[in-house]
Amino acid sequence: MADLRIDSRMKVKTFKANFKKAFGASLRVYTTATCKAKADDEATLGSLMTTGAKGGEQTFGGNLRVGNFEKKVTEMFGIGVQVANADDTKLAKDDITLVAAGKE
Repeated sequence: MADLRIDSRMKVKTFKANFKKAFGASLRVYTTATCKAKADDEATLGSLMTTGAKGGEQTFGGNLRVGNFEKKVTEMFGIGVQVANADDTKLAKDDITLVAAGKE
């Protein structure tokens, strides 16, 4: 099972590509925790970070639940992410694992 490592220097497009490669699911990245506006693919996660966000570096495993992953990314960077199925047509349920989301 693959792991995903992210840090504040990573670009949004790299984050999405690495997520897809590691888990097979699609990732939608937004500029706010409420998921209102999509983030620019060329922006770094650190440049999107809101005041009060922790930042830093984190590694995620494929057995992590979708809802917990989304919550942890919001806590780290203050941005919103949503996990979708492999072809990005529907959002994954919060109670399945990241690997299972890629198989939906």
